[in-house]
Amino acid sequence: MTVVEDQTLKLDVREIPRVERHPRIFGMLNSLLPDYQLILTVDHDPVPLYYHLEMHYDGMFGWEYLSRGPEIWEVRIRRKKHEGCNCNCGGGH
Repeated sequence: MTVVEDQTLKLDVREIPRVERHPRIFGMLNSLLPDYQLILTVDHDPVPLYYHLEMHYDGMFGWEYLSRGPEIWEVRIRRKKHEGCNCNCGGGH
């Protein structure tokens, strides 16, 4: 993980074992404060992550592709301001 600027974290998961990627990504996303963002670099289209966020964290995150392969995908995921959570996760996000 790299801090790019005060409100931006950068995570390149290409060198992280696949089994460890999602726990690390979700750990960082859950820790983001409103208006903070994570720039995620991966070796495949992370659209399944997008669908997961839409299904379980509806409206909490913004999603913007910065690069769309074919070897590297980069996505900006921004934590939106949010009051409470209706995802039944038990988290205080």
